[in-house]
Amino acid sequence: MSQIQTLVLDVDGVIVGEKNGYNSPYPHPDVMKKMKEIRKKGIPVILCTAKPHFAIEKIIKEANLTNPHVTSAGSVIIDPIAKKIISKSSISAIVAIDVINLYLKENIYLEVYSLDDYYIAKSQLSDITSAHSQILDKEPIIVDSLIDKIAKIEITKIMPIAKDEKEEDKAQKLFNNLGIDLSIYWGIHPIALPLQFGNITAKGFTKKRGVKDILSYLHLDFKNTLGVGDSLDDWQFIELCGFGATLANGKEELKKLISSKEKYYIGPSVDQNGILDILSYFKL
Repeated sequence: MSQIQTLVLDVDGVIVGEKNGYNSPYPHPDVMKKMKEIRKKGIPVILCTAKPHFAIEKIIKEANLTNPHVTSAGSVIIDPIAKKIISKSSISAIVAIDVINLYLKENIYLEVYSLDDYYIAKSQLSDITSAHSQILDKEPIIVDSLIDKIAKIEITKIMPIAKDEKEEDKAQKLFNNLGIDLSIYWGIHPIALPLQFGNITAKGFTKKRGVKDILSYLHLDFKNTLGVGDSLDDWQFIELCGFGATLANGKEELKKLISSKEKYYIGPSVDQNGILDILSYFKL
């Protein structure tokens, strides 16, 4: 019998891969079935992702993951099945204006998120729009002016999307030079390389904080938790867990960190449904 009482999973690169119709934009049916079985045993399966809740709601409902989840890079903790928002942070319009003006001026693609929608400027419609709307399985709301729009919405996240790692470096430096009190981290999606996805949230609202808040909310302990991710950013919550895992497609830096844990495992790639191998190894 497994010692694990809680499962925390990143989404992209862990349960969602790059094979459209196979494991993208949603997990393979075998993975969905396994998550449903684990949750039915009374073990919470917490999805922890930079995606907004509407992009993972189908996964949550079909696998009947009846517990809170970390979404929008930690800015929203939500239980879609119970229709309950556990917590939500926002970026003030005054601060958002500086970020938006900066990136638009430099012609870096930008999306702005509210709880249930996301927005782009008409002037930035491009192949990036098509690629990301496929990943999110939802089209953006196109506006003439993002600045005018943000006065009317509550902003949960701002997302610059860089064309490649070189533009990511530029976007990060621009953010650093602004000197604003927000958090940022970068991630990728297997089907959208070389695009780099930035996640700007209110200061301190991260995946790590989100997982900590959910475990506290559910009165669960990290020592009995398995954390699984594929990016270096995922280490922020995996390092707190008693058990850790990644996949063959995970970042090399993450693999080294995870292998330093006493109870860890590195499974096959996401496109081989490696999460199933990981769950089997930990007797889940």
